[in-house]
Amino acid sequence: MGIVDRYVAYATAFEEAYATDDWSKIEPFFTEDAVYEFVAPAPFGGKYEGRAAVLAQFKNSVNGLDRRFDSRAISVLDGPSEKDGGVWIRWAATYALAGAPDCRMEGEERAVFVGDRIRRLTDSMTDAEAGRVGAYFAQHGAKLKPEK
Repeated sequence: MGIVDRYVAYATAFEEAYATDDWSKIEPFFTEDAVYEFVAPAPFGGKYEGRAAVLAQFKNSVNGLDRRFDSRAISVLDGPSEKDGGVWIRWAATYALAGAPDCRMEGEERAVFVGDRIRRLTDSMTDAEAGRVGAYFAQHGAKLKPEK
């Protein structure tokens, strides 16, 4: 299995973890010393080191954002493809909330593997995109479900 196939398996397992709130489903996809970084302006950016911290951040992130909407849909805009020694993908996430327009955000993700495990996972969002999403929250944030 190549790294693109392994990445697709990880992405599928991530969606299963999201649906079940069982984040142990993605544990086998990360090295013990894995690093996850979201390169974006506050409040989106952050760096998490170690597999346990990465998994905890995924859970915190979906509880703090995704689950506060009525639904979410993830779209692949480009990729996944092997690029610069890792797997690269361009994504979009669309969040729906009753009484508000959809919130759509776009970004890129890059996964660097050691063997069949991700050692470094980086998501990034442009400053302009983060500003647009921040404006959405400023206008419609009061309508979001309470954080779990």
